[in-house]
Amino acid sequence: MSTYLSKELNEGLQAAHRLVRARNSRMRVRNGQDVYPVIRFWDAGFSVEAEVAPHLRGFVDILDGGRHLFQCLIVASDEEAGEIRYEFKRATAASDTAPLDFAPACDAPVGLIGKS
Repeated sequence: MSTYLSKELNEGLQAAHRLVRARNSRMRVRNGQDVYPVIRFWDAGFSVEAEVAPHLRGFVDILDGGRHLFQCLIVASDEEAGEIRYEFKRATAASDTAPLDFAPACDAPVGLIGKS
């Protein structure tokens, strides 16, 4: 039995695999108002499908569903097998609260008890 696949069939299979990965992934990258699905995500970067997303550069937001995870400064690293890989120059975790501009006292009360 031969395991040889024609070039067209092999490219079609790779495109189908990328499409399934993109659909199953909840991760998205947002550049202004444009949102693109993330195919793969790792500690130092992520990849998106080359046909869908333009070459991104600068500040972007990484989302998991509707949750904002990171604000990142990115640069395109390389393009291979139909996906563009981006590396983080900086990735700052997003927070729902503003950072404190002071150090809380270690003996500060946790709550107040009112008179009844």
